[in-house]
Amino acid sequence: MATPPKPAPAAMSAVRIREAIRTCLSEAQSDSGEVQQKALQTLVSITKVSPQNRNLLAQTEGAIPALLALSKSSSSTTQILALSILFNLSLNLDLKLSLADIETIYHLNTIISDPTESGKLASSLVCSLAMLDKNKAKFGVAGTIQLLVNAISGPRGPAAHHLLSSLAELVRFHGNCTVAVREGAVPALLQVVESTDGEDLAGTSLLVLGLLARFDEGLSALSKTEQIVSSMVQVFKGRCMLSKEGAAELLLLLFDESEGCVRDALRLQDFSSLVADISVRGSARAREKAALLMKKMMDADMDSYVDGNPMFSQWKTARAEDQILVERCFILEREYLTDKGI
Repeated sequence: MATPPKPAPAAMSAVRIREAIRTCLSEAQSDSGEVQQKALQTLVSITKVSPQNRNLLAQTEGAIPALLALSKSSSSTTQILALSILFNLSLNLDLKLSLADIETIYHLNTIISDPTESGKLASSLVCSLAMLDKNKAKFGVAGTIQLLVNAISGPRGPAAHHLLSSLAELVRFHGNCTVAVREGAVPALLQVVESTDGEDLAGTSLLVLGLLARFDEGLSALSKTEQIVSSMVQVFKGRCMLSKEGAAELLLLLFDESEGCVRDALRLQDFSSLVADISVRGSARAREKAALLMKKMMDADMDSYVDGNPMFSQWKTARAEDQILVERCFILEREYLTDKGI
């Protein structure tokens, strides 16, 4: 009698993993906290790096509802483990839509602002699910935008960066941008930019402001903000290059929107020198934006802004000197790179 062929190694592995998943899901319903959490920890490991394993878990009958129920557990450890598994599943593009049902979103809304590991995971899950364009409107309808803006307006917690990243994903949708502006996102984000809690948070906040400024509501709110140009100039004086890139991007949009912003920039004595410095010593993106800023300033009709102010001629002379200095720096840099054979 012929011996039946052995299953391929990959097939054997899938069978074993499927069985392990079923066992873990069964044990995750145990009344024993220790057994339950050990099973969930195994599922975290299984789904952490393998897209195939995530699909196997998602395809197991009753798995997603069981994990959602466990994410509502009164045990913080169980809740964290269940949210970790759901986050791992959300990394698969084909699972994002099914995971973002309205009940799940409402549940995430209840914990997204918590200053705990659960809150951090919930905001990370929101960010991951929101990367699918079809999900963005769901979060807007469910009130997630308002909750994120309120959380960002409050004291800085360990989840601050995750909250900002979630908002950054969601406001790429026009409707969510409108809601965010109406809920006070512009002043809330500017408060983060001007705080001293961390320049990385400021950089992400400027990224969100730049996304808001792509739409009329956001750009209008920014142009009407008092001292907005001065605030961006203060960013230029900092050390975070991501923040400088974001500030330069915002100023370019504001200059196109409002002549008042151009006028405000001209009245700041150190504006041209700061822009010139960034155009030489900034990152590639910052140098590009700074060069565009300098061109806009050079091309602007300055006479309509200075009203015969004799300070204008002095500023114009200084600005020309700055431009010459920048050009010389570029020449020296090119010569240096040529000599080095770069």
